[in-house]
Amino acid sequence: MKILLTGANGYIGKRLLPVLVEAQHEVVCLVRDPRRFEVPDSLKDKVQVVKGDLLNPESLQNLPRDVDAAYYLVHSMGSGSADFEQAEKTSAANFIRYLNTTGARQVVYLSGIANDVHLSKHLTSRRQVEDVLAQGKASLTVLRAAIIIGSGSASFEIIRDLVEKLPVMVTPRWLNSRCQPIAIRDVIFYLTAVLGRTDCYDKRFEIGGPDVLTYKQMLLQLAKVRNLKRCIYTLPVLTPRLSSYWLYFVTSTNFALARSLVESLRNDAMVKDESIQQLIPHKCLSYESALNLAFTKMEQNMVVSSWKDALVSGTIRLNFMDFVQIPEHGVLTDRQRMRFDRAPEEVLENILRIGGERGWYKTDFLWEIRGLLDKMVGGVGLQRGRRHPTDVQAGDSIDFWRVLAVDRKVGRLLLYAEMKLPGEAWLQFRICREQDGNHLEQLAAFRPDGLAGRLYWYAMLPFHFVIFKGMAHNIIHYQEPLRNKISPPAQHSR
Repeated sequence: MKILLTGANGYIGKRLLPVLVEAQHEVVCLVRDPRRFEVPDSLKDKVQVVKGDLLNPESLQNLPRDVDAAYYLVHSMGSGSADFEQAEKTSAANFIRYLNTTGARQVVYLSGIANDVHLSKHLTSRRQVEDVLAQGKASLTVLRAAIIIGSGSASFEIIRDLVEKLPVMVTPRWLNSRCQPIAIRDVIFYLTAVLGRTDCYDKRFEIGGPDVLTYKQMLLQLAKVRNLKRCIYTLPVLTPRLSSYWLYFVTSTNFALARSLVESLRNDAMVKDESIQQLIPHKCLSYESALNLAFTKMEQNMVVSSWKDALVSGTIRLNFMDFVQIPEHGVLTDRQRMRFDRAPEEVLENILRIGGERGWYKTDFLWEIRGLLDKMVGGVGLQRGRRHPTDVQAGDSIDFWRVLAVDRKVGRLLLYAEMKLPGEAWLQFRICREQDGNHLEQLAAFRPDGLAGRLYWYAMLPFHFVIFKGMAHNIIHYQEPLRNKISPPAQHSR
């Protein structure tokens, strides 16, 4: 079939795409900005990438009309939008108006389990999207899932952050809520299994793993898997807002996402309707098996996608890829240029491994302080790390930066600041091959926003003097330390 895949560069979409191609489907990936969506070479012959913004109906006019089915994997959870509920309804309505002009027979939507009477704003919004999608001509199939466990998933990363960073936790009472966590592998199975099945048309299914656990039990079980001893105490006095701040500062999540999660965790998320087992019998992985599989993927550096792939920080412009060239005018710069005698490929490899577990090559404690200050003013902080220790692609997050451009042939890496700033900032590294030898050019550029921006830049100059020259020097001379064994990587969360 010809399948339209929305949210193709999100956590679920990136994992679903190769499975659909392997099943011999032709896939049309709808993305807002194709420049930050890199299709693997092995999939390019079966994948078409089209540009469109579901909040802008005019951008959908040139999309293909001959699709047979569609996946709707678009969510605004954690976007920071004050009115994300309305944005989600508008997005779904525009999508259905377009799909009604096609020959699509089925829409598959991944939603959340929500059986309580009083639902969080996030779960209420998902229900509203279901209702909007059901109004289209194409039959709707909804899969409602609880917490999804997999390498790079937001839920898994947050649970891991809490367990690995805090020997003792004082937690809110929502940790006693119950849910049925499900492995990402099983979610992908169900998403593909319902495709094209007429007995799944106009049905809403609940999917979950075999274990019913409280969130406290989930934390303790992960600690057991990691051979860590942890003590957890629950208090009734922590309000949802305080709980959100607690998650925000301890984990790599942003505040909007933390708030959405906390509000949702007040509701039990257990499967009450098991009708999908009658149509599609399937044995899901246990919670412990899902954890072990996630850690195995991390140890093998095989994290296919991360929740950070989506622009959920709320602090970066959606058109950030437009800034792929540093402006020539109106910017303040710090330029370091150093000659080196090593092979250019070795220096470039050091450049491309910057951030995450490798760090920033100079005074990492100052970067940590800057990340903490960013968190305190609502930014993303330095805890996001990077998706992969060596591979980097346009659109990736590296700590509190986004990758604008990476070119191994030319020897260039360009980063754009996602931190809270009174202006815009770029950090560029280039390998310059010249007659007198090879040079590393490192350029930090800042376009200030008024007087506050200029004051910020000049206040940072003493730190720039310490950091940037030493950073360029260390990038040139860094040698990978020898290791006797491979240890589980921590690059996904600092």
